[in-house]
Amino acid sequence: MPKSDLPFGSEFSPSQIELAEVLDLAKQHGGDWKAFEAAVRARYFESYPTSDYNRGKLANNCKLGMIAYGIIDREARLTEFGEKLWQLRGNTDGLYAELGRHILLDLHGLALVQTIQDMDARGEAVTLNKLREWLQEQGILFPRGGKHPSIMRLWLEKAGVFIPGKWRINEARLPNLAGASSQEIERLASLTPEQRAYLKALSNTGAAGPYPSNDIERLASATYGVKFDEKNLPKSVLYPLEDAGYIRLTRATTGRGAKPFQVEPTRKLAAQVVKPLIDAIEKQARPELRGLLRKPLTEILAAIDSEDRNQRGLALEALAFHLMRLIYLTYIATRLRGAATGGAEVDLIFEGSRLMFSRWQIQCKHTASVSLDDVAKEVGLLRYFGSDVGMVVSTGGIDPKAFEFAKMARREMRQPLVLIDRDVLWSLTREPTALIDAIRNQAPEALIPTN
Repeated sequence: MPKSDLPFGSEFSPSQIELAEVLDLAKQHGGDWKAFEAAVRARYFESYPTSDYNRGKLANNCKLGMIAYGIIDREARLTEFGEKLWQLRGNTDGLYAELGRHILLDLHGLALVQTIQDMDARGEAVTLNKLREWLQEQGILFPRGGKHPSIMRLWLEKAGVFIPGKWRINEARLPNLAGASSQEIERLASLTPEQRAYLKALSNTGAAGPYPSNDIERLASATYGVKFDEKNLPKSVLYPLEDAGYIRLTRATTGRGAKPFQVEPTRKLAAQVVKPLIDAIEKQARPELRGLLRKPLTEILAAIDSEDRNQRGLALEALAFHLMRLIYLTYIATRLRGAATGGAEVDLIFEGSRLMFSRWQIQCKHTASVSLDDVAKEVGLLRYFGSDVGMVVSTGGIDPKAFEFAKMARREMRQPLVLIDRDVLWSLTREPTALIDAIRNQAPEALIPTN
């Protein structure tokens, strides 16, 4: 399927299904995706005048749409967000409002809305082809011929954001769902792709900084594939973001030669971008993890040394989330929790559409050293679970033989594998690009080419 920044929604449309009903079906059959698809097919698509195969495909598309909207996982289990919707199934207005808020804040819905407003202001008739061109100028893609924006519009219409049957915005409803004024929404939406990528990369660090401005530029380039004009970075990105009130710049005054700016987020950025980002991550995580997810990396690493085994396991899990947040990946599943190993190991799976490979499996180990056997075992598990990239993180060292095996796995088996030791982890507390550097040095094919 071609790359898309908007969620796939074919057959997950309010014109074809009832949201409360499919939530009930997921609640009933979650964990058995085949049973879920069969139930969706029987309820909505069995009478379609098409082949038996196509009826099954329609039900499968509905499932894929619910996955893309973050409502169920690949086994058709309700996500935490899906559970929240299910709790609202008896409150139609509240149900659609919650889904609408999620679309606006987490699925590029605000960018879609702002683009519609811009097209309307220019007197431009909204068609999918024109909309695709306008969104592409902002770095937001969806496949040619895809119905992604149309499905989003239908759900947002249910939430009261769009006027029924039209590509017209209900201006009175929008701020209530988005949690920001129209002026702030417009300001965020009007940022260039480079400015947006820079803010998101700075937000992904989850820390106050300050950081060298070119470090954040490198992180944004590697994560989002945006090319920056390094010579004009202050003029094209930094000064506009400072003028908008999202970042604070200071110039280094010591040493010889030109020094990059030091950049740190303002309270405004924390409130409008960082907090929603962390809120979205918290929706993916277990309730016990949420306190740790808001802590800086230094405190997470300190918690890993706790004498409490449960606390160690939670901290290792939070470490995995922190690392994957830096490269904008989304939690999918947990293979092994710290509780099963006395707080010594966790193994989680993340996915994303931004980097070259979508499925990443990350194993965090609280051990003095990771051995060749540890890495060999992880390679086998990567293949078993169908993960594209593996990352083994040690709070201690890594045996040189393990590094050699990782090189062989990449060369002979085409298996990208990244090994992170304590030195890289502590470097990350000061330099968010240390993770990107480690990936580029060990498995460069996993990153978006920037040249």
